[in-house]
Amino acid sequence: MGKKEIKSEEMSFLEHLEELRWHIIRSVLAILVFAIVAFIFHNTIFDDIIFTPKNKEFITNRLLCSFGELVNVTKLCINSKPLNIISIKMAGQFSTHIKVSIILGIIIAFPYIFYEFWSFLKPALYKKEKKLARGAIFFSSFLFFLGVLFGYFIIVPLSVNFLGSYSVSVQVTNQINLNSYIGTVTSIVLASGVVFELPILVYFLSKAGLVTPSFLKKYRKHS
Repeated sequence: MGKKEIKSEEMSFLEHLEELRWHIIRSVLAILVFAIVAFIFHNTIFDDIIFTPKNKEFITNRLLCSFGELVNVTKLCINSKPLNIISIKMAGQFSTHIKVSIILGIIIAFPYIFYEFWSFLKPALYKKEKKLARGAIFFSSFLFFLGVLFGYFIIVPLSVNFLGSYSVSVQVTNQINLNSYIGTVTSIVLASGVVFELPILVYFLSKAGLVTPSFLKKYRKHS
């Protein structure tokens, strides 16, 4: 067996909990700082980021439309019709403002949150495990933000176009609630970020012997 950090061996269970508490506190503070910044710059965040995928001028929509014209497939011109967003609650816009700020705080602070999480776990690892996990913070952050961008630029505009224009009858008019729209966008973006973390998860599971190449090959269809 390799040699663990002396600090990890000497610390009691309560001391471990105390250390974990401070890692969590620092992570929460980082989220709050970025959430406050997001709250202040709400005009840019809502008008230039969150609501743009539903407009035909959005880069993904423009590129798809240009490609559609090239191959003579007009249906590729997505989000060409205006999608009106409504708020039906008195405090709806304010609560949505706070919710979006917190979510953005989590997204932006992700590298630091992972750093705190990693700092707590690292002393308990063996030398060989630390060597194998080198660059974990960088690669996990890179994959997370790559997933967020993929969700925002690819999945969100396609989803907004499909769900926003879907109709069971001409007698029904779509009036999209603000919370519904925001919930769709944020859930897609966060889910994409988490899904892109799977290579990191599989890597560590394989090093731990919990996942093998034969296992992945056998269940690739399920994946």
